[in-house]
Amino acid sequence: MNENLKILFVDDEPDFLETTIKRFTRRGFAVQTAANCADALTIIATGWPQVVVLDYMLPDRDGISCLREIKQRYPALVVVFLSGHASISIALQGIECGANDYCLKPIEIDELIEKIKVAYKEK
Repeated sequence: MNENLKILFVDDEPDFLETTIKRFTRRGFAVQTAANCADALTIIATGWPQVVVLDYMLPDRDGISCLREIKQRYPALVVVFLSGHASISIALQGIECGANDYCLKPIEIDELIEKIKVAYKEK
């Protein structure tokens, strides 16, 4: 399943993206990145990603607002909400807004992979 799963990581932390992309690519996932919501929506509009891993803190708007727009336009798209600077209440708000699952940063790579696989399988 890994080699066919296309994941878009939306996060403005270059170090997190670089490390995560390397680890996911090594495990056979197809990955793209976006540093803000606007770029993410452009990539999503192409139909490429099957899963979006969306951070709460983005430079152009907060992740909840971005999540709402993603789910309004693409309700079937799997979104895993990522909360690093925020509290668990923000992560739970993401679930209420349509995220398939959430993770709190920092997160172990294997745990994130498992959450992505489960969310995608359960869609």
